[in-house]
Amino acid sequence: MDEDTAGSGKSFDQRLQAARSRHGLDPEARPPDQAASDATAMAVVFRVGVELVSALLVGLAIGWTLDHFLKTKPLFLILFVLLGGVAGILDVWRLVGAAPTIGRTGRH
Repeated sequence: MDEDTAGSGKSFDQRLQAARSRHGLDPEARPPDQAASDATAMAVVFRVGVELVSALLVGLAIGWTLDHFLKTKPLFLILFVLLGGVAGILDVWRLVGAAPTIGRTGRH
């Protein structure tokens, strides 16, 4: 049943596999799915948000704690919120700079 009766020299399974590959039905030959790239983009956006918010919250907590124990109410809070914001922006900068871009050769 595996042999071709038309005499083309290829079995039905080989021709079926070739047709599936031609039409993109073969899992190995399928181009990247748009949904997968959308999910990756959403993951990056979520990570950026988490990095910024967590850096600000850590700065806020350190500043508030130092102000509470040293009795210097707004000084360290303002300083560490600014430092947390800068740290969050630097984290995002590193994250975006590490992302591969299309057409980048790596040489400058």
